[in-house]
Amino acid sequence: MYDRHLAPVLKAQASNMPVVTLIGPRQSGKTTLVRHVLPNHRYLSLERPDIRQAALDDPLSFLDDLKQDDVILDEVQRVPNLLSYIQVELDERPRPGRFILTGSQNLLLMQGVSQSLAGRTSVLKLLPLSVAELLGRPLVGAADLLEQTPAPPPDQERWEMIWRGFYPRIHDQGLDPVRWLADYQRTYVERDLRDILRVMDLDGFERFVRLTAARTGTELNLADLAQDAGISQPTARSWLTALRVGSLVVLLQPHHQSFRKRLRKRPKLHFVDTGLVCYLLGIHSPGVLASHPLRGAIFETYVVAEMLKAMEHAGREPTLFHWRDATGHEIDLIVDLGASLIPLEVKAGRTVASDALDDLRWWTGLGGNPTRGGLLVHGGLQRQSRHGFVILPWYLG
Repeated sequence: MYDRHLAPVLKAQASNMPVVTLIGPRQSGKTTLVRHVLPNHRYLSLERPDIRQAALDDPLSFLDDLKQDDVILDEVQRVPNLLSYIQVELDERPRPGRFILTGSQNLLLMQGVSQSLAGRTSVLKLLPLSVAELLGRPLVGAADLLEQTPAPPPDQERWEMIWRGFYPRIHDQGLDPVRWLADYQRTYVERDLRDILRVMDLDGFERFVRLTAARTGTELNLADLAQDAGISQPTARSWLTALRVGSLVVLLQPHHQSFRKRLRKRPKLHFVDTGLVCYLLGIHSPGVLASHPLRGAIFETYVVAEMLKAMEHAGREPTLFHWRDATGHEIDLIVDLGASLIPLEVKAGRTVASDALDDLRWWTGLGGNPTRGGLLVHGGLQRQSRHGFVILPWYLG
């Protein structure tokens, strides 16, 4: 088992709040984490038909049998009405750590949480492994990377790691990622997410998911995506919401501080796991990825996902944005820490060309922009400072 950076956050919240709700995509390691961090909690999976039926048929008796226990209820979205009864139970027995709820379909789950458990629960999100977790290293955020002591490179080659992706089971059991991700797509992407929306056009939905994968690392043009998929814009918006619900994709909104007129307003789309992107695009080996036309966009998606995991696994609301103006100047990622902004550029090449820092220098030089310094992540192993910016190796060490 890998040490997850969210573990101390989960433990702390369980000692303070009567309910902790842990969401995230299937197979991100939620069950393993809660059972490891809270071994004395009674564990019940609502995926089991007998347990689920008991909760559906008589929720009062179901919870009455648990009143003396602190409980983990896994996949609680399978019985959403149970949350209202949990609210009543908490009014009578509001001790910290009373219920630990997990769920992978966070739209259904969060509707119930917001309606029934507001003010009673802490909501955390667990995503697939980060590079730091995979390598057994401490959590590092964007601010840490500005000052971090250099770490040795991993044994695994860059494209191998990005192609394999970061779902724990692939690494724990040394599984073939192509076969595992094929099953993952069928059981989660095609079945669970499709069921949320009652999708009838299965071929159309699969085509939409693959076309969306081909747009990772790019500005989202919903009209073009809908046209290419042969569906209406409302349908494309609904299906994209399903992918966001499942924590499979994230949209980076343009940063609100313009420092300049004529900004582009479209969000930028990224998948959360690069292994899934590679599978959906038919990239079945690291060698194919290394020469693929989309390797730069996939490498950028990998870096964005790492920054997303760093914030989520620290228990923080992710405040990640992108920036682009109408003249073509852009910053791939802006991490908004409230008191400061950290711009981050991504270059897939193994060497840092002389013009690689041009957009960072241009953006920090805009009138009214107080930001100085920033990060550039490249595909090589070098770590250095240049013109006030920190250049990082691909493994963020």
